[in-house]
Amino acid sequence: MHNSNDNPHVTEYQHVAIILVDMINDFDFPEADMLFESALPAAKNIANLKKQAKELDIPVLYVNDNYGRWQSDFPALVDHCKDRTDYGKKITELIEPEDNDYFILKPQYSGFFMTPLELLLDYLNVKSLIITGVAGNMCVHFTANDAFMRGYKLYIPSDCTASNRNKDNKEALDLMSEVLHANIDHSKNLNLKTIKYEWTDESGKTIDKN
Repeated sequence: MHNSNDNPHVTEYQHVAIILVDMINDFDFPEADMLFESALPAAKNIANLKKQAKELDIPVLYVNDNYGRWQSDFPALVDHCKDRTDYGKKITELIEPEDNDYFILKPQYSGFFMTPLELLLDYLNVKSLIITGVAGNMCVHFTANDAFMRGYKLYIPSDCTASNRNKDNKEALDLMSEVLHANIDHSKNLNLKTIKYEWTDESGKTIDKN
């Protein structure tokens, strides 16, 4: 069963969205080598997940640092990250935004802090989030914390996040699983079609909306 949605540009009931945290990245910072090593395979997994999402009309949101470029728009930021370093170019070209994707520029670690992210998710009727990106122990973790506080059901595929150190990334994932009740299964184990039509009511009971 599909619920109606009167918002313009939203053609059907959307329950889940995929968030890419800081994946449009210039990799121009200390320890960029360390992060790139794990971010590259994560980007490939995210690209596969995004492809599946597009086939199901699941919205894709880029939630990204502006890297101090306060006068840039998002396309200019994408160009900057492709031009700045080889690492940035390789990652950005794997998961480059499409015209119908959404984007939010953030000033701090959390995608919710001082941004319209919550308003956009409400507009799209999203109640579950698949959060991916870098760094797993910083911006992904901060965003997941704020999402949990707002009542979103969380999926954080462990093969779609990366941190400078694998140990730190694993500890962050374990903490998000234990404290935020996030599903941290690998992306290949996520059934996006099932997630799209699941609904968690106020009591925490999962309801199938198919």
